[in-house]
Amino acid sequence: MKNKNERFKLIDVKEDGKSISPVLPEEVKNYMIDIDGTICDDIPNEEPERMATAELFDDALETINTWFEQGHIITFFTSRVEEHREVTEQWLKNNGFNYHGLLMGKPRGGNYHWIDNHIVRATRYTGKFTNLVEKSANIQVFKE
Repeated sequence: MKNKNERFKLIDVKEDGKSISPVLPEEVKNYMIDIDGTICDDIPNEEPERMATAELFDDALETINTWFEQGHIITFFTSRVEEHREVTEQWLKNNGFNYHGLLMGKPRGGNYHWIDNHIVRATRYTGKFTNLVEKSANIQVFKE
């Protein structure tokens, strides 16, 4: 069995002679994709009976599976809670999604400000799921 760094071609990094968190090669993206309101109908946790029949958004499946086939890492990151894991995994399977992971319990409410020691790029879903394009934008950063 390959070690976990070989699974996704992680690159070992050292800083001041000490190992730090490994990184992916620049050409591999680590997609973190929301489910409700991004790839399907926006369904609140308070109505889990609707999760099994959520309507898939146009082009989400094709775009995400293409990214998967290109060697990118696909992880669904959802505000659905752990008790909704089974219905969520079944919905993803029934709709044909290829993915590597499913993280439950993302904070609800939006207005996310992700702080990390790795590069984070954010793309807001606004109604059409397509390949991404380069665009310049103002962002907030820490003072140097």
